[in-house]
Amino acid sequence: MKGQAGDFLILDKATGTYRESPEQVVRDDVEKHYWLHVGRTILKDWRLYVMLVPTILVFLFWRYLPMYELLGSFKVSDQVKTVSDQYFAGFSYFKRLLVGGDTLSTEFWRSLRNTFLLSFYGLCFGFPMPILLALFFNEVRSNIARSVYQVLTYLPKFMSTVVMTSLVTMLVKQGSLTTGMGILSQFLSSIGLISRDVAQSGLLNNPNFFRSIYQISGIWESAGYDSIVFFAAIIAISPTSYEAAQIDGAGKMAQMRYVVLPSILSTIVIMLITRIGSLLNIGYEKVLLLYNPNTYVTADVVSTFAQRYGLAGAAKGIASAAEMMNNVIGMLLVIGANTIARKASNVSLY
Repeated sequence: MKGQAGDFLILDKATGTYRESPEQVVRDDVEKHYWLHVGRTILKDWRLYVMLVPTILVFLFWRYLPMYELLGSFKVSDQVKTVSDQYFAGFSYFKRLLVGGDTLSTEFWRSLRNTFLLSFYGLCFGFPMPILLALFFNEVRSNIARSVYQVLTYLPKFMSTVVMTSLVTMLVKQGSLTTGMGILSQFLSSIGLISRDVAQSGLLNNPNFFRSIYQISGIWESAGYDSIVFFAAIIAISPTSYEAAQIDGAGKMAQMRYVVLPSILSTIVIMLITRIGSLLNIGYEKVLLLYNPNTYVTADVVSTFAQRYGLAGAAKGIASAAEMMNNVIGMLLVIGANTIARKASNVSLY
């Protein structure tokens, strides 16, 4: 629509001329001196912006600059030449991984399946555990007891991956590393859940037990730390909501169902979307320290596949293409989960 003078100016009936309104004068001044105001704001709070510099540098060097190496997914790998000097190969690496029909394609599809299954099981069994822990912490009336329980559940998160995987290995006593059976293997063997031969050979040498060990150790490691967000949302609930529920005759379980869970639903949805976004982003460190060639069939994921072919196999183009497809699928999962959450509950990331 074409703007008119009356939209920005007011008529002075005494002189018969148009002049700007006071509000328009202020808007013009703000637009004219916008960058001056920005500069003054930065100078006023310069200490906060200085503290922001390390974070910007971390994202620049470890998030944005590495994106340049994604060009290796479309160029022929050469250990001598840089990515910019290599010639364009199109989607040949992607075609080989997806429809190559050789051993490489088979291993990639196997690693993609294992990545999805490990993440999906972690979402089904690992995501609810922090919520349950937060509900449990909320019901503990003694502040000292609650603090002790929280510290005990937080501690595994602060152990390095190497220490955590070493503890898991000691519990099951993998046969190729140590002799005898671990405490966990002896217990499972004594109650008849596993045979003695399986316990002596090592649970980590058996592909049927890798996913269970991975998920249980993951819950033990991160459930307590992840419960902080949900517990913070719970303690922010107004006490009047509990009082109203008690007046209506609601017990503890009814208060959890009709007061606590609806109040933290938005937090659960946001955390679920972010969890789905990282559904296919399994770090290679833990898998690399726990798996071995005997368990590749259930343990090999896209990250370890890329590590094995990119470093040990010197096929950087294949490794880069595999990781790129993994990340693209993760991005699509975030968009899809966010769209569904926005339409279902009006809560979303964006």
